[in-house]
Amino acid sequence: MKESGRKQGAPSPCAACKLLRRRCAQDCVFAPYFPADDPQKFANVHKVFGASNVNKMLQELPVDQRGDAVSSMVYEANARVRDPVYGCVGAISSLQQQIDVLQTQLALAQAEVVHLRVRQTASMPNHGVGPGSPSSSGSPSSRLMGSQVKPIFDMDTVVDQANLGESMWLC
Repeated sequence: MKESGRKQGAPSPCAACKLLRRRCAQDCVFAPYFPADDPQKFANVHKVFGASNVNKMLQELPVDQRGDAVSSMVYEANARVRDPVYGCVGAISSLQQQIDVLQTQLALAQAEVVHLRVRQTASMPNHGVGPGSPSSSGSPSSRLMGSQVKPIFDMDTVVDQANLGESMWLC
């Protein structure tokens, strides 16, 4: 049975103590978060933050928040190992660019749907509104307009494929 990354009987050092080549004490702050079977986890954190800094950060936090802090440090350290210049910011920036492209594609698809609905409505004879229709006989504004009733959306959508971010023009 394992207890805090150590076997009963012969204590096995946690990944941090193994890397730092020191004896793993019973109250080792690293042991619950850096088990011996995952040495790369601590190696990346040590490379980016340093063991002393990680130790200080964990000591200053309440025990119930340490797990989340270690998860954040591991995520940032792994991102820094993959991209030493930008780290997490590079990943976030890449995801933001993907969101922007997808939002543009969504806006274009929604504009196309509106355009198709307008064309479908425009191609329908009489639109159900006219001088003799029940919807126009009751309101004074519709009687004033008479035969001048136009569809609400009379537009065309122009898409410039070269510039997707600024491509939607409604005329």
